Formats: sequence, structure tokens, C-alpha cells
Amino acid sequence: MSSSALDHLSPAFPQRAAWGTASSLRAWQAAALDQYERDQPRDFLCVATPGAGKTTFALRVATTLLASRAVRRIVVVTPTEHLKVQWADAAARVGIQLDPGLGGSSRRGRAKEYHGSAVTYAGVAARSYVYEALCHSKETLVIFDEIHHAGDSRSWGEAITFAFTHATRRLALTGTPFRSDEHPIPFVAYDEIAPGVTQSRADYTYGYREALADHVVRPVLFMNYGGQMRWRTKAGDELAADLGVPMTKDLTAHAWRTALAPTGEWIPAVLRAADTRLTEVRRHIPDAGGLVIATNQTTARAYARLLHDLTGTKPCVVLSDDAKATEKIDGFSASQERWMVAVRMVSEGVDVPRLSVGVYATATSTPLFFAQAVGRFVRSRRRGEVATVFLPTVPVLLAHAATIEKQRDHVLGRPKTDETDLWAETEALIEQANQGEKASDDLLGQFEALESSATFDHVLFDAQAFGMHAEPTSADEEEYLGLPGLLEPSQVSALLADRQRRQLRRRERQDRKAEPEVALHRALASKRKELNSLVSQYAGIKGVPHSHVHADLRRECGGPKLAQASQAEVEQRVRTIRSWLKG
Repeated sequence: MSSSALDHLSPAFPQRAAWGTASSLRAWQAAALDQYERDQPRDFLCVATPGAGKTTFALRVATTLLASRAVRRIVVVTPTEHLKVQWADAAARVGIQLDPGLGGSSRRGRAKEYHGSAVTYAGVAARSYVYEALCHSKETLVIFDEIHHAGDSRSWGEAITFAFTHATRRLALTGTPFRSDEHPIPFVAYDEIAPGVTQSRADYTYGYREALADHVVRPVLFMNYGGQMRWRTKAGDELAADLGVPMTKDLTAHAWRTALAPTGEWIPAVLRAADTRLTEVRRHIPDAGGLVIATNQTTARAYARLLHDLTGTKPCVVLSDDAKATEKIDGFSASQERWMVAVRMVSEGVDVPRLSVGVYATATSTPLFFAQAVGRFVRSRRRGEVATVFLPTVPVLLAHAATIEKQRDHVLGRPKTDETDLWAETEALIEQANQGEKASDDLLGQFEALESSATFDHVLFDAQAFGMHAEPTSADEEEYLGLPGLLEPSQVSALLADRQRRQLRRRERQDRKAEPEVALHRALASKRKELNSLVSQYAGIKGVPHSHVHADLRRECGGPKLAQASQAEVEQRVRTIRSWLKG
């Protein structure tokens, strides 16, 4: 779109009641709007949890500014092409017409019909001079959707700065933790919190915990699955590891990707469990849908075949290079289909409110991506809906899940610890491997996934763990998968605690029925394995090394190191850590 065409983008804005009133806004939206109208800022950063209604708030600001003639044009900047269309549709419902740029480059004649346009960050970077001229020509409000993307690279940040320095108003939105990198995000204020360390400052913040208390978002159950992994290295060595046990970055990457390999048993078992959970949710919410987030297109197609075999119905598959991706997402959103499989298309901002069950089948581990992925499932349509996300038991993911309610800001110059360095290296390795199959082989040492098995580990809710290891399709697993789809947060905690008590009672009955002639060394080995599993679970939740948990157990219970402990001493430690997990 040329700058001359853009000059005509301000048709008469209809004065009508369809904009809604303050009473039609959620409490946080009304409060943020009051603050905005009182302060009349040029720059405003709103941080609100995914699903809380940032789009509604931003469009209310836009209608107010258009009606008062404070601005005469709207530009919305989004991360993806699909979100341009989503914003245009949402804006049309309140009387604002945005051009999402779907009609090619020759749109001069239609420009007069629009109040503004929607463009991607990449689109601005490609034609920043056009938007710089646009801001000079008319009073413009720029809405940055998911503003953290402007900090993804220095070139994007520079382009956004150049294009919109002269904008009349700038409204920045985000729903996830900012990246911690060296690139400051344009038009965001920073405060110095230590010498050489600055932190972003939001003008209005509405976090997940507040939204949960207001019944704006759903509570999230994290169903965590571990298991044994075995793979072959480039040198021909066969290695095995228990998923979730802290390892070096290379071993973690190998074990994690072995679990996600569609040729093993881990993915089919987790998909089966997730589909069982979806069936239970649909008893109360008939149109509830599920989403599998895959690492790349190859695995996405393989997961779709597994779901087809499992359910008898082909799932909706959304790939980034599919010209009909937006159409498929819209079709799935309006349907009652059970499953969608996608790579990154549905990880951020895309609004499919009926998604209730998710499978995090990707090796992407950054807090930003994780929070955005979980955000696809938390949008509440009616009180009592519960979201369920299935995760591999990987320590970094458990840490993200346990801290999902915490608000994080963009920090520049933050010193790094050894632990964060390790995970940063692991994430970087996996992120590079995710770019393609050949790159995956090169970066991960051309490893070959040989076999994998799945074990239900526990449920994480409100930063508390419930349940113990169980085999797939067992009665213990069914207890947790069968939770009702409509529950208040307090009911979720109560039911999970009840399920855990029942599971413990069953284990105790099984222990009493155990044959007395079982060799002591086998019984002791079984108890040690159970203790190690519980320690792994607890360490993952608390974000501490396994050795620290074992040391705390020794201080609490007494006795020697685990390798020298008697059966009675091991059983006492098992009882103790179970009590810690309950508390």
C-alpha cells in the first residue's frame, strides 16, 4: 500500500451504541481504560494474561480516540498473517474497518473504505518508510500486538522505531514474559533496578492469578508424563535415560526428542491419554477441542496419523506453509471437531476459545513460547471450565508450569547463573535443531531414537503436585484423566487431593498383598526406584537439584546415603517426601 493511498484511510466513524459501554467491559478493562483516559499517554504498555481480553481493551481505546478525533487512523502490528485477519474481524464488530492486506498491492480505490490497516512486524520492517510517512500525514494510533516481538532482533526494533516515532499514540500489548536479551523493546519504559540492569515497566498489569480469581481464565491442570528413553549416538553407542532426570544439555535434548519421536511408544500413549481426557471434558462441554503442538511439519503429520488411527477421524492439520492455514483455523474454531495438530501457527494470539486439552509435543522450551502455548487453552467461555495440558516430564517445563502465575518483565543486563546458562544452552541447541530435519541430525549428533515408553508421573495444579507414577491405561491414571470438565479452582484442588489419597490407599493394599517370598533385593530396588521418582518430581517442581532433595530427606529422616539405606529407611523417606508433595 502506497503512502498516498494510506492518506485516505479515514472514513466517517459511525457514532453508535455498538461500541459498548464501560459496564460491558470486564473490571480490569474498565480500570485500564479509566487510567488511559485520565493520563492521555502517548505510550501505554498493557500486560494482560492470555485470554483476558487485550484485544477488546485496545479496540475500546481506538474507538474512543477515533470518536474524539484525537486520531484519524489506526495501524495494528501483529506477529503473524493470521492475526491480521483476526484483528480486522474483531475491529469490524465495533465499527472499525481495518485492511488486513489480503487483496494484493493494488488497493488504492478501496483505501477510502478503511479506518486503518493491520500489518505484521516483518511487513513493517520491509516497508518502514511507508509507515513513517503515514504517521507524518495523519494523526495515527499504533497498536502493537505482542510487543515483545519488536525485541526479537535489532533490525525489527530499529524498523519499528523508525516507522512509528512520529505516531500520535502508541498502545503496546503483551500477555507473556518478555525475552531476556540485549535488545530493548521500542516505546517501552525501563527502570534501573541495579547498576547496569534495567527492567521494563508496564502501565497496567493484569496477571493470570487475578484473572483466575475473576473467572476470566480457566484453571490449568498439567498432566506430566515421563518414561524410559533409549537412543543411538553418531558413534553407535546406545544410551538410555529416564525422562525428567537432570542431565547434561546434550543428553536432555536427546532424551526429550526421543520421547517426541512418533515411532516410539511415548507419543501414542500420551495422545491416547489426552483423547481420553478430551472425551471426559466433552461430557460437560460438547464442543471442547484439543490441540497438539508439534516441533516440525514432519512430526505434525505423523502425530495426525496416530490420532487418526486412535480416534477413527482425521484431525485438522495446520502448517505454516499452507495457504489455507487461516481458513483451516477458522473452520476448526467454528466446528465440533476433536483435534487440531499444528507447529507454531496456533502458539500465539490465535483465538480458538473451545480449545480445552493440549499436548505440548514440542522441544521448544523458552518461557515465552511455553506461556503463549498454554495461553491457547485458558480463555474462559463460562464459569467452571478447566484446561488440561499434557507435558513431557522435563525439569525446565515443570519449572515453567509451576511459575505460570508469576509476572515477569523484560530485563536487560541481568547476570546469569550456571543453571540458567545450562538451560539457555539446551534451549539454543533444541531451537536450532527445530529448524529442520537435517539440522536436527547435525546439531544433535545424528542420534537415532530407538524406543520410548510413557509413565504417568503426576498432575501439577496451582504449583502443587498430586499423584504418583502410574502405568498408561491403569486405574490410577484413569482417576486423574476422569476429572470433570467443569470445576471451580477450589474443587480442582480438593478432587486432586482425594484422587491422591485413593491412589495411596491402593498402593498400600497392593503392598500388603505382595508375596512374602519376593527377594529382599528386588523389593529394596523397587522402593529405591519409587523414591527416586518422587525425588525427581519434587525437584522438578521446586527447581532444585535432586541431590539437595536427597540431602533434605536424610536430615529429616536420618540414616545413610540411599545406596546404603535399609528397606525401612527407604520406606520412611518415601512417606516423608509424599507428605512434602501433599503440602
